Amino acid sequence: MADRPKSLPARAYGLFTQVACSQTHPLAKLVPFALLLLDAVFCAAIIWKIPYTEIDWKAYMEQVSQFVNGERDYTVIKGGTGPLVYPGFHVYIYTGLYWLTDQGRNILLAQQLFALLYMATLALVMSCYWKAKVPPYVFPLLILSKRLHSIFMLRCFNDCFAAFFLWLTIYLFQRKWWTAGALSYSLGLGVKMTLLLDLPAVGIILFLAKGLSGSLKLAALMAQIQYIMAQTFLRKNAKGYLSRAFELSRQFLFKWTVNWRFLGEEVFLSRRFALTLLAGHVSFLIRFILNKWLKPTGKPAYAVIIPLLQFKSPFTAQEEYQIASRLTPAYVATTILSANLIGLLFARTLHYQFYAYIAWATPFLLWRAGAHPVLQYALWALQEWAWNVYPSTPVSSGVVVAVLATTVGLVYLHNEVAEAAVQPPQSVGVPPAQRK
Repeated sequence: MADRPKSLPARAYGLFTQVACSQTHPLAKLVPFALLLLDAVFCAAIIWKIPYTEIDWKAYMEQVSQFVNGERDYTVIKGGTGPLVYPGFHVYIYTGLYWLTDQGRNILLAQQLFALLYMATLALVMSCYWKAKVPPYVFPLLILSKRLHSIFMLRCFNDCFAAFFLWLTIYLFQRKWWTAGALSYSLGLGVKMTLLLDLPAVGIILFLAKGLSGSLKLAALMAQIQYIMAQTFLRKNAKGYLSRAFELSRQFLFKWTVNWRFLGEEVFLSRRFALTLLAGHVSFLIRFILNKWLKPTGKPAYAVIIPLLQFKSPFTAQEEYQIASRLTPAYVATTILSANLIGLLFARTLHYQFYAYIAWATPFLLWRAGAHPVLQYALWALQEWAWNVYPSTPVSSGVVVAVLATTVGLVYLHNEVAEAAVQPPQSVGVPPAQRK
């Protein structure tokens, strides 16, 4: 008996699932472009309809105006919200915006510039997702965040630039442009020290890609970039610049925290809690390095670490070439984004602008961890809800921490997070000396 022809709804559902679940379908390539166009409309509507909210923009402009007028001592430069506490590249970026926006008075133009920055970052994120072979059904989550749109177009935070350079680093590393990626990362770190959370993953990737000698050269290059960006301030007051731009001991007020409010103010401010978070951060980093991030070497962790402690390369030239070929786009994105979320999970406090580093990372990591699509969307929705509760509550802060912890835990427990270790070489015939 001949099979009955499928009904129109059945055929439509079949087409939908084929497009949503695989990049190989011809229509799948249209999904990112359609979402980009849709989000461009969202951005225009937000700027047109929703009033701008002043938080840090005025303070940025006040600080930049002092720089423009010749002040170079970081301990002297202040704004309405307090002293200047960001690295030098932040100052240069906002100096450019200061002049473009009539000394910060043209807020509408600033919003339009940040909308362009948002769209450029989103295009980078989608390119990174596509390179890592993320199925199209995940992509809608990249444009649906109310809080993320607010951070870019209604707040104009400097985290937007830091997030842009973070994703540019991932994009460049995925294409094995190691030097360009290292430069991008250093520029991002020059905007905000939050990107220090990604330094362990960036270091591991460059070490596996370029070997001990090559990675040390790139580390020196990144340090030189930091020095060049800070030179004008270092000449005036080096200690003042370093203590303000990279102030690791800074504490934030309990009333502004988004993540640990459910513990209460006494615990939040305690030294024991701070040390517990630091121990947890270090412990998780070590676990990921030993059990996940070093997998492309094909060696037990001790065989890599012991030679390094003796200042020797643990790999031959041929091994370096083979290891570099295993650093797939999915491995690169997973490693950097998991380091990012580990750091934010154990951060003493998170403010709303930190969602710029989380919103686009969570969908990717949940997919990489093998979570069911329903669970991916559910966790994303919980996270989005929690980050839109203002001011935060014990419940919303608990959800923020729970989703971060769940994402990190799923990534760690999922075996395929290290699938790069068994991937075949991607650049056969290119000797190590010619790798970029």
